[in-house]
Amino acid sequence: MFLPMETRIRPATQADIRAINAIYNHYVGGSTCTWHLTEETDEGRAAWLKARGPAHPAIVIESAGQVLGWGSLSTYNSRQGWSGTVEDSVFIHHAHHGQGLGKKVLQELLRLADALGHHSVVARISGEQAASRQLHATLGFEESGILRGVGRKFGQKLDCVYMLRSRPQP
Repeated sequence: MFLPMETRIRPATQADIRAINAIYNHYVGGSTCTWHLTEETDEGRAAWLKARGPAHPAIVIESAGQVLGWGSLSTYNSRQGWSGTVEDSVFIHHAHHGQGLGKKVLQELLRLADALGHHSVVARISGEQAASRQLHATLGFEESGILRGVGRKFGQKLDCVYMLRSRPQP
């Protein structure tokens, strides 16, 4: 019998850098859910977190003080006309898949995006990442394009699937 765990979502802090990196770097070396080919350093991740402004939050989901996953909203494009569009990232510790944590993190990111006035959230997902595509579709994202063969990792060509969730404009 599966018993749901108590979780809490909160803003990421510098104290979370090692946990965030451990989660992320697991996928760098073993998955196509990120196309990074080298692991992120703690120093690089600390600078990433410090450089984030209030319009681009990073959050963690934790249970009993242990970080189980993280997510962020990032600038999609630096040109001013894109200012209302952000890109989401969600990474859950590999030992905690299938527990609904990714959905909780993405729901909170969407709530934050709405509260911050972002009208569109873009997800760029590696084509074979069916679980991520399904998660986003469950929360109202629609597939909006595929760039075929644009990525390379583990000696294979990868497709980039764009998914979009937009709020109705006033």
